Amino acid sequence: MSTTAEHIAATEARSAHNYHPLPVVAASAEGVWVSDVEGRRYLDMLAGYSALNFGHRHPRLIRAAMTQLDRVTLTSRAFHHDRFARFCKELAELCGMEMVLPMNTGAEAVETAIKTARKWGYRVKGVPDGQAKIIVAADNFHGRTTTIISFSTAPEARADFGPYTPGFEIVPYGDLAALESAMDDRTVAVLMEPIQGEAGVVVPPAGYWAGVRRLTAERDVLFIADEIQSGLGRTGRTFASEHEGVVPDMYVLGKALGGGIVPVSAVVSSAEVLGVYQPGEHGSTFGGNPLACAVALEVIAMLRTGEFQQRAADLGTHLHDELALLTGSGAVTQVRGRGLWAGVDIAPEHGTGQQISQRLMERGVLAKDTHGSTIRLAPPLVISKEDLDWGVAQLRAVLTT
Repeated sequence: MSTTAEHIAATEARSAHNYHPLPVVAASAEGVWVSDVEGRRYLDMLAGYSALNFGHRHPRLIRAAMTQLDRVTLTSRAFHHDRFARFCKELAELCGMEMVLPMNTGAEAVETAIKTARKWGYRVKGVPDGQAKIIVAADNFHGRTTTIISFSTAPEARADFGPYTPGFEIVPYGDLAALESAMDDRTVAVLMEPIQGEAGVVVPPAGYWAGVRRLTAERDVLFIADEIQSGLGRTGRTFASEHEGVVPDMYVLGKALGGGIVPVSAVVSSAEVLGVYQPGEHGSTFGGNPLACAVALEVIAMLRTGEFQQRAADLGTHLHDELALLTGSGAVTQVRGRGLWAGVDIAPEHGTGQQISQRLMERGVLAKDTHGSTIRLAPPLVISKEDLDWGVAQLRAVLTT
């Protein structure tokens, strides 16, 4: 197979059709640029939904992975290894927390957070067994496991996958009064994204995140921040929660924690919360493996300098200033986001989000749609101002031709 069409035909014939990707077949990548099997180059303005915050094949991360590949890659948690303790210590310190429970994918980390909150509710808060309730937000995206889609409001995520897991209550995102009304003595946790990514990069009203922190503290309820997409530099801070001075009871992390090289996720919390576990109650063969820890340790080291957070803040301001100009053209109805993360709502007469993504691809820019009419932009934090401007210029050209 040598052409894009041949690769796609072979994929369609042998893989389940659970994705609708753009017709690009990547063959190599470096930094913010991707090359396909026919040699065409594309500017990556999606960054693997924030998994590639440091770009493709960042030299520091590749070096860390290669060094570890020459030593040991997997032990399972049946044994200790010499990267694990340091990984847990440094990730806990980055988060201002005490303990870490590592997993692999974001969905696994969310499932871990759910199990942890329930167990904490029974063992520490004293909720009657089997009655724990977790409050979530409408239009959330936390993954696609059976339990997680049980509290999704997206029809395509739920249809034909029942029966659904009970124990969740959905409230409108950004509505503190609704959240307070939903809380009762059985509530063990509030699980939310500080910025809703899949919903179209939706930023809640000012003061909402701090209000959630206040309510959960008052009611002895765990505040779980899903920072899988929003965390680790994406919004101009290490965590998006920091924009309102909030420290949750638990961070759920993934995507960028693996540097775009290996899947790494984690739940990070206090000793009181994560201390509820006993051996055999939860685990993962690959969770916290030596290769994952080595790469994640380098990610943590890179974030400690503040360089990438500052780049996201500075270039994010520039990105949003440029995108705001598009709203005056009539082609864009709204722009939302923070840092190097934006949701751009396209006026219907200019095409669907999928159509705009296709046209951008034809001009050498990779982005992706959500919710029909929204384009998500999340370039790697290493992008230059010149490349960022070129990418926005292609969007402008697509919307004005």
